[in-house]
Amino acid sequence: MSGSTRSSADLDPRRRKILFRAWHRGMREMDLIMGRFADAQIGNLTDAELDEFERLIEVLDRDLLSWVTGEAQVPENYDTDVFRRLKAFHQHDKPIHV
Repeated sequence: MSGSTRSSADLDPRRRKILFRAWHRGMREMDLIMGRFADAQIGNLTDAELDEFERLIEVLDRDLLSWVTGEAQVPENYDTDVFRRLKAFHQHDKPIHV
């Protein structure tokens, strides 16, 4: 089971593929980060934003996780609007299990 809560039935083939890839990265933490963002945003992303998201999907899990958590600086060529939206999507001001 992927963990996805979004049906891909209404998506075009490219978006279906991206949604699947976002939920099947290898590291469960990154599945949750990328997959939940994709569930929420995949239907609204423009073609250019899909290009950016696909580039992020290609980044190694450990590198992308360190950028999202702020442990490492994001390389300029990946510091895009889509990356900033992904990171903001997972910002929490308080514990998430309260």
